[in-house]
Amino acid sequence: MAIIRCTQKLLSELKAKPSESIQEPSELSSWHANLLRIDRRKCVLFTHDTTLYSFFVPRLKKPDFGNIREVFRQKFFKALIAEDIPQKHIEIFLKANREIRISKTNNRSVLGSMTDLSFQLKYKIAYEGGIENADIPKLIHDINRIPMSAIEEIYSIYALKKLFEQLNR
Repeated sequence: MAIIRCTQKLLSELKAKPSESIQEPSELSSWHANLLRIDRRKCVLFTHDTTLYSFFVPRLKKPDFGNIREVFRQKFFKALIAEDIPQKHIEIFLKANREIRISKTNNRSVLGSMTDLSFQLKYKIAYEGGIENADIPKLIHDINRIPMSAIEEIYSIYALKKLFEQLNR
């Protein structure tokens, strides 16, 4: 079971009541999510708690927020494929994230890292001429190669790959 811990802004947009009784998720299944507004468009930044691996979903509409669990699964799956993650590791993710619960945020360190990543995203999008011109897969690739002092591996993509290797043993 996975948990997506949403900021208050995102919970309000989802019109979802956060789950109260939640069992602890596996190391692979604990995420934070934040609602961003970029170029007057609603976007969501998802960040993995342990590795700080992040992916960005731009231009969400009202139906997308009603189906946020499926949006999360599909976009993360596409991000893993774009990173050339082996199929066996993608299958580990899919198995760990079949059921997804929504909860409140609980980790200020992850939220601080997300604030930094949000700033980087907004800057890169502005540099590319706005959200309509931005190359989203390249943005996701780039934000996962920003040095992060909160993790051991420095780059979140390396931390994610290391986690997959540990889980595959």
